[in-house]
Amino acid sequence: MLDLLPIVAACFGIPQYLPQLLKLRRTGDTAGVSWAWATLTSINNAAWFGYFMASGYWTAGAPSTAASLLAGTLSVMLVRRGALSRRSIPWIGGWVGLLVLAAVIGGRVGLGGLLAGAAIVQVVPSLWTAYRTEHPTGISRGTWALVLGELTCWLTFGLLQSDVRLITLGTTGVIASLLMLARTSSSTTRSGRPPGSCSVLGRPSTSGRSAGSV
Repeated sequence: MLDLLPIVAACFGIPQYLPQLLKLRRTGDTAGVSWAWATLTSINNAAWFGYFMASGYWTAGAPSTAASLLAGTLSVMLVRRGALSRRSIPWIGGWVGLLVLAAVIGGRVGLGGLLAGAAIVQVVPSLWTAYRTEHPTGISRGTWALVLGELTCWLTFGLLQSDVRLITLGTTGVIASLLMLARTSSSTTRSGRPPGSCSVLGRPSTSGRSAGSV
């Protein structure tokens, strides 16, 4: 079971951002989707790749690489659709600096210690944007369902390996994905239309994107 968990996590993790990418490309709807979340996801997964390789978790390299590349692509697509949050740029830059400093000074242990809190840093913008947007129609439930599957595997793996960093990552990811799925469900129920549905003239509705999104 221990050997299979990273493989199952990879099956969930490798394609997990494809549903969000495809939905954004199809509808152009950015309502409820955080640019800061996509950018931090790309950055943090690149850092997790380094940690996994240094720790000998070779199977984990594939999903972390895929997540970094796909989330980076999503970040670029959001910028092109006007969802860039300029006020998030300075603190994202600061976070990158901390990751580099931790890796240089502390090596694998230092990087892993900082990454224990990376999941929280990463999911806060997504939750903030989703819950401050009246109708977060741009969010892909498929992406968050896959996130839930992957992080459940890593939580279990971390518990079996007594790896505090993976336990923190898994716990935070499971809670965040459940909250995001609950948010999209409640929004669909109240609005009476599925997320990503189009407004008149066939154009996707992005009016639900909150001015306070990050």
